[in-house]
Amino acid sequence: MKVPANDGSPVHVPRLIPPRRRSAVGGVYAATLLFEFLVKVGGQAGARRLCEQRTILVEAKSGLLALKDAKRQGQASQYRYRNGDGNPVHFRFVGVLDLLHLGVECQPNEVWYSIKEYVRPTERRKAILPRERDLSAIRNERGVTPRKAQR
Repeated sequence: MKVPANDGSPVHVPRLIPPRRRSAVGGVYAATLLFEFLVKVGGQAGARRLCEQRTILVEAKSGLLALKDAKRQGQASQYRYRNGDGNPVHFRFVGVLDLLHLGVECQPNEVWYSIKEYVRPTERRKAILPRERDLSAIRNERGVTPRKAQR
């Protein structure tokens, strides 16, 4: 089944595979995406911004393909509007915070999101987001243990 994203492009809705029938690679992944509400007042954006952490389900043959689809869905979810004071607001995709392969440990109906404040999240994305190779699903599929990010 496909549903439209904010930009009108179709987004595939993953099949909810029963936990006992899931394999070690491929299937359903949970991607935690980071978005920011960038409000410009007098043409300037404040440093502290309200941010959304959104977890989506992605069905893919591997962690790398799930990451690619999660990024596409994050980009497609961006939008702009004017707030009640007439200031432009940009809801922007910052990046992927985590990517998990959903195996037997996860119930098919689990979902989660969070709203937080960050200081300049887009400008600091390298300090906030983990390296793609350190995202759980990609690291586990390669059998590599994570190293500390070198910032």
